[in-house]
Amino acid sequence: MKLTGRVFVFGSDIDTDAIIPARYLNKFDLDHLKAHCMEDADPTFAERVKLGDVIVAGKNFGCGSSREHAPLAIKAAGVSCVIADSFARIFYRNAINIGLPILEVSLEKKVKDGDLVTVDLDRGIVEVNGEKFQAQAFPPELMEIMQSGGLIEYVKKELEVGEEND
Repeated sequence: MKLTGRVFVFGSDIDTDAIIPARYLNKFDLDHLKAHCMEDADPTFAERVKLGDVIVAGKNFGCGSSREHAPLAIKAAGVSCVIADSFARIFYRNAINIGLPILEVSLEKKVKDGDLVTVDLDRGIVEVNGEKFQAQAFPPELMEIMQSGGLIEYVKKELEVGEEND
């Protein structure tokens, strides 16, 4: 599974309130979340992001609350992948649960906004500015969840296969 997109660079400790401010959590509508994605970190992000773009950040991306709204807002905005030095554990799990690809590799100081990045999720390889960086690739089980669109869709698919085999 390969992805290519423009880079949006953020620093370290981007918390869930910077990703989707709590003041916008009064309704659970993906278009509403998308319109305010990353608003407190970059007020122009939602206007500029295009389908397939990639967020690159520093350490501890997604720290803060455990709400699933943060990765949902990022995915709804069209971001194809988030690459960071490290992720808060709950954000990491929530991203997998909703099928948002994330990779841990240090790129924040090696890229700038607008750079093109290519990500090979199967191999964990990130290419940008003529350089290749190795992240840990997802194990096959997690790749299946990503390719299914998240944990719920994966389970639905597995249940359908199970019913067909009965």
